[in-house]
Amino acid sequence: MRRPLLAAALAVLALAAQVSAAGAATISAVIDQGVRISLPAGARDVMVGNPAIADINVVDSRTAVIQGRSYGVTNLMVIDSRGRTIANSQIVVSAPDVNRVSLYRGPSAGAQTANVSNYACTPRCERTPMPGELDSEYARYAGPFAAYAARAAEARRAATPAGQ
Repeated sequence: MRRPLLAAALAVLALAAQVSAAGAATISAVIDQGVRISLPAGARDVMVGNPAIADINVVDSRTAVIQGRSYGVTNLMVIDSRGRTIANSQIVVSAPDVNRVSLYRGPSAGAQTANVSNYACTPRCERTPMPGELDSEYARYAGPFAAYAARAAEARRAATPAGQ
């Protein structure tokens, strides 16, 4: 009587470990880029632990896109219709591995940290502000990028006929 009960308990533990391992996968995302993921069957709600690090857009009941917002680690939870967590994955947002150059300059007089400037390079290098830069340098370049995006959004709204 004890052996069948022990075998059943071990089988349940093994199944629980497999479900836990399946739901605990790490998702790697690059800052300012999207990663397509498949949602488990029965997914109703998806949540990101820290939306400042990563954001998620649900495409349909089986597909979502994770957008890397800033460097760091957070998690993605998927909840089913009964309120149970059916997946809990870690999201790691990092810098791109290719086509990027970071230029480090030593600290200026009175400063304690080095200044870093980031560039996207393919085929030529262009300045791209990234988290981790000195606030004054980041603001100097991030403002025009934000203004460009705002102008593009305004043009898109103006070009869309009313009622669409």
